[in-house]
Amino acid sequence: MFYYVLKYVLLGPLLRLVFRPRIEGLDHVPASGAAIVAGNHLSFSDHFLMPAVLRRRITFLAKAEYFTGPGLKGRLTAFFFRSAGQIPVDRSGKEAGQAAIREGLGVLGGDELLGIYPEGTRSHDGRLYKGKVGVAVMAIRAGVPVVPCAMIGTFEAQPPGRKIPKVHPVVIRFGEPLDFSRYAGMEGEKAVLRAATDEIMYAILSLSGQEYVDRYAADVKAEAARKAAQGRRFPRLPHR
Repeated sequence: MFYYVLKYVLLGPLLRLVFRPRIEGLDHVPASGAAIVAGNHLSFSDHFLMPAVLRRRITFLAKAEYFTGPGLKGRLTAFFFRSAGQIPVDRSGKEAGQAAIREGLGVLGGDELLGIYPEGTRSHDGRLYKGKVGVAVMAIRAGVPVVPCAMIGTFEAQPPGRKIPKVHPVVIRFGEPLDFSRYAGMEGEKAVLRAATDEIMYAILSLSGQEYVDRYAADVKAEAARKAAQGRRFPRLPHR
């Protein structure tokens, strides 16, 4: 119930008024039945803008940190995400990927829409990064279509570190559903999963026009953090 209150009464109308998002290809999202909507992830605002424009309810696999934050802010954030029907997924440990797949398949088993960001984390620089194969596992095992989605302008509206988004033109573009039925029963083959995932990422890239990086975003972020830490430990001395 709270999901629909947010969508139609509290948050949805406000988001449409402030951002006035231009929606393209909405008819590509199936009107019924299970499907995956796979999108790029540029901003915290993505969590709210895409559901606000869809005609159907969509459930995202959200990182567990949104549900475990300390203090009043943490409790309010956890309440918000739970009330909106989002599912916490622990991204740490060896079983994290399998847990996310189980949760996602449960959503699809109920003939619902499942929202996924194949990059696994927000882009820190606005580029599109290599997709993780979990989206392909779920699509093939559940036998459902994947609708590619591009969020355009949300990085500029709310880049990493900005708490309150600024007004900026936003486009939400949906592409034609991708059918992976030709891979039925092959979700255990690494080459198949990589091929299907790359097809999804190429479709997102074609919609978004982003620069593509053939590396995982989490690895690039970690590398940048290590370099920044080294720079703080060993600052360069000024030239004489």
